Amino acid sequence: MCGLVGFLQPAGLAASAAEELVRSLAARLTHRGPDAQGVWVDGVAGIALGHRRLSVLDLSSAGDQPMVSASGKYVIAFNGEIYNHTRLREELDQLESSLPWRGHSDTETLLAAFDRWGVEQALRKTVGMFAFALWDRQQRVLTLARDRLGEKPLYYGWNGDVFLFGSELKALRAHPAFLADVERSALALYMRYGYIPAPASIYRNVHKLTPGRYVQISTTTPRGTLPEPVSYWSLRQAVERGLADPFSGSDADAVGELEAYLISAISEQRTADVPLGAFLSGGVDSSTVVALMQADSFRAVKTYTIGYEDSDCNEAGYAQAVAKHLGTEHNELRVTAQTALDAIPRVTALFDEPFGDSSAIPTFLVSSFARHQVTVALSGDGGDELFGGYGRYQRTVDIWNIMRHIPYRARSAAAIAVRSWRRNRCATAADDKASRIASYLSATTLDECYETQISRFMQPHELVINGTGDPGTHVTPYSDQFRDGGVNAMMYTDSLRYLPDDILTKVDRASMSVSLEVRVPILDHRVLEFAWRLPTSMKVRDRRGKWLLRQLLGKYLPTAMIDRPKMGFGVPVGRWLRGPLREWGEYLLAEDRLRKEGFLNPQAVRRCWHRHLSTDRGESDALWQILAFQAWVADAV
Repeated sequence: MCGLVGFLQPAGLAASAAEELVRSLAARLTHRGPDAQGVWVDGVAGIALGHRRLSVLDLSSAGDQPMVSASGKYVIAFNGEIYNHTRLREELDQLESSLPWRGHSDTETLLAAFDRWGVEQALRKTVGMFAFALWDRQQRVLTLARDRLGEKPLYYGWNGDVFLFGSELKALRAHPAFLADVERSALALYMRYGYIPAPASIYRNVHKLTPGRYVQISTTTPRGTLPEPVSYWSLRQAVERGLADPFSGSDADAVGELEAYLISAISEQRTADVPLGAFLSGGVDSSTVVALMQADSFRAVKTYTIGYEDSDCNEAGYAQAVAKHLGTEHNELRVTAQTALDAIPRVTALFDEPFGDSSAIPTFLVSSFARHQVTVALSGDGGDELFGGYGRYQRTVDIWNIMRHIPYRARSAAAIAVRSWRRNRCATAADDKASRIASYLSATTLDECYETQISRFMQPHELVINGTGDPGTHVTPYSDQFRDGGVNAMMYTDSLRYLPDDILTKVDRASMSVSLEVRVPILDHRVLEFAWRLPTSMKVRDRRGKWLLRQLLGKYLPTAMIDRPKMGFGVPVGRWLRGPLREWGEYLLAEDRLRKEGFLNPQAVRRCWHRHLSTDRGESDALWQILAFQAWVADAV
């Protein structure tokens, strides 16, 4: 796992100055790659690549980057892992027996694949998580690419005459040409969802590359022009193929096939030349991954969890029971409230743009804890999005089933009345219950109900000063194809947006901040493609999600360890904000400060803050994302 950064300046570069600059940019990513650094510059072509390496495969200098292909045509700065690179190398050897391999890194294999098959075909052959910058020295074309589900990040954009790209915004911001103009519409999206959906970023001139795509820029591309990214793998197409070819086997057949897919993915993702372990919360997803790891291991798998003094959030006992039953070498960090509080300033600074998911705190803590013993850890993320695990799916279905049986004309009139009442009260975005009710009443599809369900603030333009442009629309473009009561439509939306831009962003930044590589076998694209062939009844049964995963896990754990309420991976921020974090909150949400910064409506923010302090029913999630933005402003603006 690594970090990359670079820039393209078509007018040309002074090589020595460019080398010094790109090295300084890469230094901002040392946490992503503490083991080695490298730069590559072609001043005439105007390209500079910088790389920081976390050595996982081929620890020798033969794996250092930027790396030049054997043909000399390509130069790459690569972040990630190609899990099937050994099979790809064998295929390449069969086609050309005299390939001059220098080492056994997956980066070298990937370059050889580009030489043999070209960029797009090689990408389609890969299994892995990655982001890379590939320079074609002959055609003078830069290719930026990202993995299918968005496990690894990649930002890019024009800043004046310079095209900047990199793993994290902190490296781009260090370039003297960078323009740090906050995009107000992106901020409104953040206030709605708690994260900024791709391709937007918090900065007006920077974009996130969307998963499963690549984009190409050449020295002849007009300044400021951003070609449309090209899809080499599409979630929508994977879903459509799955729906067109439904799984027809029995429940037992489905369990067996899912088990085979996961065993294959886990086997590939265990490949490393460094110590490896796994996160274990005691929930269905992480327990399934660990159970399959341990069943295929001759030695005890190292597992890691954290426990809290606060019993409301403490899953450590469940993790300990699972670990004991499976026979893992279990490690638990007991976290005090003070430990978590001390981590907050560092956590809020990890993301380089506003990020409102407070579960980043425990994710950071367990990553830091595991890093003392291992360099790679497997995680159970992805099960909720693929197998219907979120409770909000059933809640939305229940709401829609009520709404659709009430004549729309009556619901619409009621929604108008609620909105009028809200305006007469001079309500703001901090008083969103009325707006949420009106949105449910006026919904014409389940998609619109789900958009209401997942929105933190229903009227973010009232909270963000000049925050126009927030569409607040569901991204599912063809929900009529999901004939299942809506659960598939919601899973599809979350896989497009929430999974890469919240869950995987959280995991990447929290783990890489301590130089830990986290791999997610449930998100192997072959597992995903199989999951979309399954009928909804194999995902959600008796109003409970992840039915098939539970059946698989039942082969390894007793039922009592599996059938328990979902707790999530949270922290009691609501209570902390009324107690030890209150002073921090007052500092960031001071009215004079808000007015001076000019991003958020002081009246709306202060109302939200006071309501939280005065009642246990405050919206702690929504308030936390305001505070996370304010902490970002204090650090970045």
